[in-house]
Amino acid sequence: MSGITGAQIRAARALLRWTAEDLAKSVGIGVMTVRRAEAEDGQPSITAANLKLIRITLEEAGIEFIARNGGGVGVLFKTPE
Repeated sequence: MSGITGAQIRAARALLRWTAEDLAKSVGIGVMTVRRAEAEDGQPSITAANLKLIRITLEEAGIEFIARNGGGVGVLFKTPE
């Protein structure tokens, strides 16, 4: 479930206009953990539990993660149901 990239986390934060501090506070983790997760474009070097918490928090804020496709991985706002 938590297979997202650092680039996706950065992009999701940008869509939400959240700082790294905003995300860390919302997730309940340290800001350095968020920064470490975002430092690489690929698989973040943080625990699977923290990555899962980041993903859930961003999804609850309205972000949808796009899996690898012809254009690569990405993020977008969820469409209203």
